[in-house]
Amino acid sequence: MLLLLGGFLILMLLGVPVAIAMAASSLLYILVSGVTPDVTLAQRMIAGVESFPLLAVPFFILAGNLMNIAGVTGRIYKFAVALVGWMRGGLGHVNIIGSVIFSGMSGTAIADAAGLGTIEIKAMKDHGYSTEFSVGVTAASATLGPIIPPSLPFVIYGMMANVSIGALFLGGVIPGVVLTLLMMATVTYFAHKNKWGSDTPFSWPQLGSAGLEIVVVLSFPLAIWLMTLAGMSTNMAVVIGLGALLAIDWYFDFSAVMALMAPVILIGGMTLGWFTPTEAAVAAVIWSLFLGLVRYRTMTLKTVAKATFDTIETTASVLFIVTAASIFAWLLTVSQAAQLLSDWMLSITHNKWVFLALANILILFVGCFIDTTAAITILVPILLPIVLKLGIDPVHFGLIMTLNLMIGLLHPPLGMVLFVLARVAKLSVERTTVAILPWLVPLMLALIAITYIPELTLWLPKYMGLSK
Repeated sequence: MLLLLGGFLILMLLGVPVAIAMAASSLLYILVSGVTPDVTLAQRMIAGVESFPLLAVPFFILAGNLMNIAGVTGRIYKFAVALVGWMRGGLGHVNIIGSVIFSGMSGTAIADAAGLGTIEIKAMKDHGYSTEFSVGVTAASATLGPIIPPSLPFVIYGMMANVSIGALFLGGVIPGVVLTLLMMATVTYFAHKNKWGSDTPFSWPQLGSAGLEIVVVLSFPLAIWLMTLAGMSTNMAVVIGLGALLAIDWYFDFSAVMALMAPVILIGGMTLGWFTPTEAAVAAVIWSLFLGLVRYRTMTLKTVAKATFDTIETTASVLFIVTAASIFAWLLTVSQAAQLLSDWMLSITHNKWVFLALANILILFVGCFIDTTAAITILVPILLPIVLKLGIDPVHFGLIMTLNLMIGLLHPPLGMVLFVLARVAKLSVERTTVAILPWLVPLMLALIAITYIPELTLWLPKYMGLSK
């Protein structure tokens, strides 16, 4: 056990990439201890990615990349400006609302930071906001990506914990709203403190136009429900509703109706049993291609090819981490390290609320040093047995783990969102870190609320029949 963990920590301190550090320390442990034949390394790594739910990973990544090249980010920004740009500190609110919408298509914090972040930071700087504030609000809002469905971390967690990914997706909706409101309250605080005004004049026509887009999107599921009540089959009702929606959008040329429809289609399709979360990822790609090639006509074969190759590169990186983390986590179990860590935590407390506090501290710490995918793959086999033993709902714990790891993405030394935004804003990592610090307050408040009010996470999955 000491050789496995010690080798991993030494390699990490030497700056070796996380996946290579896990694979190398695992191989070293197998060769020295002889606990299992060395061929097991390859077998376990292959088994780690031989999973149907993991097929969602490349498709959600591709959907996010396609949305970026389809010009959807610009439309989302325009819609958010019309909706909340008139408030004090308007572009701060725009930044957050834009991330809420984009998160319904991408599922990753890094895609949000790299996609919308470029537009939002430039716009905020052009309107006189400090670079630090612009980077801070962009970093905080990027954490919404993996909380509001769809979510890649939920897919990885669902696979590792054998939990319904659909329940995890629905479980993220209300926590996502809580995070959004707390972040907007923080922007309001800074606006009053610094005496900022609005960035766009209040306009009833603009606000009405944005409100109409929301009404159109909400009318879609309502219309389907009414048609099914009238005796029409669900499939026919969806086809008619979708056709009417496309016609209305084409006629009025709305800014963000099609983008807002992405999470409605994904969650609605899963709720109706049309597709699994993995198939929902394919639906997200098809929807992205439809928007870029047919509706907006902003894609070319060249840009689609670039998005595809970017997806291959990112997917290879993610799945290599999963394979390395799989063998590492398996060896933790075989060497009894996971059991020893579980026993140690249970020796401290048998109170589930105290355990959740300790788990928060542990996951936050790990998230500052290890990639999200690797952290989930390693921590779930250690913590899940305790979670089940103490009667904690694994869906609830999945939200807690994901939010902790998202906060970890904002921290040095390995916070990926931190480095992406430092590059986008042309700020040093040190200044970017300082800019993010005030935004840890709403994130930590949300974490406490989600941890100690389980119904924030569990009410919607239970209501929709996806969780007990």
